[in-house]
Amino acid sequence: MDNNMIFYIMGGSAGAFVLIIIAYFVLSKKMQKSEYKRIQQLQKGTRENKFSAEVLLQKLYLTYIKIPFIKRYVLKIRRRLEIINIDDEYNTRKDTAKILTRALVILVPIFVLTIMITSKNYLLMFILLIFEVFMIDTLIDGSVDKIDNKILKEQIDFFSEIRHAYHEYNMVEEAIYQVSQDDEKEISRQGEKIYEILISDDPEMELEKYYDIAPNSFLKEFAGVSYLTKEFGDRKVDGASLYLKNVNNITQEMQLEILKRDKLNYVFQSLSIIAIVPVLLLEPLKSWAINNFSFVASWYQGKPGMIVQILILIITFVSYVLVRKLKDNGSTGIDTKNTENPWQAKIYKKKIIKKIVDLFIPKRGTKEYKKVQQQLKDSASPLKMEWLYINRIALFIVTFFASVIIFSQLHVVAINYVYTEPTTDYDLIGGLSEKDEKKAMELTEEDNKILDKFRGKIKTTDKEIKLAVQRLKYYQDADEEEIDLAVERIQGKLQIVNSEYMQWFEMLLAFVFAIVGYMAPIMLLTFQVKMRQLEMEDEVMQFQTIILMLMRIERVNVEIILEWLERYSDIFKPPITKCVNNYEAGAWEALEAMKEEVSYTQFIRIIESLQAAVEKIPIQDAFDELDSERDYYQEKRKESNERLIKRKGMIGKAIGFAPMVCLFVGYLIVPLVFIGLTSMSSSFTSMTATK
Repeated sequence: MDNNMIFYIMGGSAGAFVLIIIAYFVLSKKMQKSEYKRIQQLQKGTRENKFSAEVLLQKLYLTYIKIPFIKRYVLKIRRRLEIINIDDEYNTRKDTAKILTRALVILVPIFVLTIMITSKNYLLMFILLIFEVFMIDTLIDGSVDKIDNKILKEQIDFFSEIRHAYHEYNMVEEAIYQVSQDDEKEISRQGEKIYEILISDDPEMELEKYYDIAPNSFLKEFAGVSYLTKEFGDRKVDGASLYLKNVNNITQEMQLEILKRDKLNYVFQSLSIIAIVPVLLLEPLKSWAINNFSFVASWYQGKPGMIVQILILIITFVSYVLVRKLKDNGSTGIDTKNTENPWQAKIYKKKIIKKIVDLFIPKRGTKEYKKVQQQLKDSASPLKMEWLYINRIALFIVTFFASVIIFSQLHVVAINYVYTEPTTDYDLIGGLSEKDEKKAMELTEEDNKILDKFRGKIKTTDKEIKLAVQRLKYYQDADEEEIDLAVERIQGKLQIVNSEYMQWFEMLLAFVFAIVGYMAPIMLLTFQVKMRQLEMEDEVMQFQTIILMLMRIERVNVEIILEWLERYSDIFKPPITKCVNNYEAGAWEALEAMKEEVSYTQFIRIIESLQAAVEKIPIQDAFDELDSERDYYQEKRKESNERLIKRKGMIGKAIGFAPMVCLFVGYLIVPLVFIGLTSMSSSFTSMTATK
């Protein structure tokens, strides 16, 4: 019965196979007679037989977006590229995949190299791998910044062509349309967007939307000036078009910005790498020192070496973060962080966590609350007060447990070294031959038998150890003096092993480090505020350029100027926003209140000129010195940028080279000199005693 069933199944399968083949041939003949064949031939002509990099990048994008960890970086890159590419999904995906692929090609070999170098030190391997993940941000930001800079440089030619087209058509929107027809340039998409805004039914509303997504402030200025010229018309000033003069002013600003960025990139291009390199050199340097100077093995392989390693890792991490903040502080790049629903917001929605976090947040209206809120504003941080305190609490918890784990690991390292150190009475400076080292390791193994027996027994006496030693086969032929030396040596090792456990002061230190971690976000905000203060002069000079462009346009008043200043402000945004909101209640009073909030002299002069334009004289007369002394302000702006770059460069070099200095001084020179001198001193003492 079973055999018949098998035959039936085989026969049915064979019959089904024959039917499928017949159906295939029937369908093929029908397709040959139908439109299907013609469609196939058309597709054949459009298919690309050779390898296509663009198709590969599109496929890579689809792969990256499915991988959980990499997906985060895909979305981060997209947020910036979407603005640059303006609704061009194909190019956005292509550029995203290209940038991420380059980052992975560089980092994957570094990951592999790190694992190979630190294969015997899992703690160091883990820390390095986590640290190298942060390098992805640097590579990604650098790649996207290149695209930003490319667009900025294309804008120079774009505005130059606008001048010629405007002379030909004498219409703003037509000039922009004609110049934007070059599809090969990234800037053309921005030009097409601005053209669509100008010819839309509600250009003012569309312009406000564009201000939120424009890649840089210069395109905002250009779009705004183009709109005002279209609405209020152009006029001649000193025999030249006011619109073209304003475009020329924006071009000069861009040229200064390009020079500034190029110089900053030149100064900082290697500092991030210099800050990272020391952590990759820890293990190679350690191996070199032990191989060439064997007397330092106890230091490098013991607890002191591990402590210095951890300190260098912390210094490197802090230096790396500060160098990035210092370099990026003055950029006009768009923030790519997800400020709508980050992980902090998701956690804060939990009722229990919300109650705990609220206990740490200062009460609204208190001096401390206002101080922290002001720091968030002054540093241009995207964080909310709740998110900041979630970061602080998270860092407190992570730092505390990380400190406890590190202290535990230090005890493990100290115990392991006692169990693995070659036991010898030879002079450490001279080192050991292969034969002597083998003999020393045999002695260590014998000592370990006694250590295993009495480990954890704090009250072990020399008598108990001596009895255990005498029972060992290794000491059967040993005399009394050799046994006493062994007892003394093992007792010393046993005291070390039994003392290596978590102490109360280590828990206290972990708590202290956790408090430092809790304060770290506030300290980082303070650093960002200090660095942003260096940009004050540059921002005020940008205000002067904006006022220079607006003051000759008809129907422009002080309120419009304030709205433009608010739109392009960064450091002075809070007081300007407050002034705009209070303007209708009293123009002069609102400006006076803003003047009391700021302390920067050059900005106060702008406010006083605005006050004069409100009540006494026309705007053009209030700021007449800006036009007459334009060349002076341009030179001053250049000199200001030079000083800013120089100061940032000095601070950046001091921070960036700190880990390298700590590596060679604290991890190489000091141990070699200190331990070498100590060993020589003990050797001379021994030689003197034997005489």
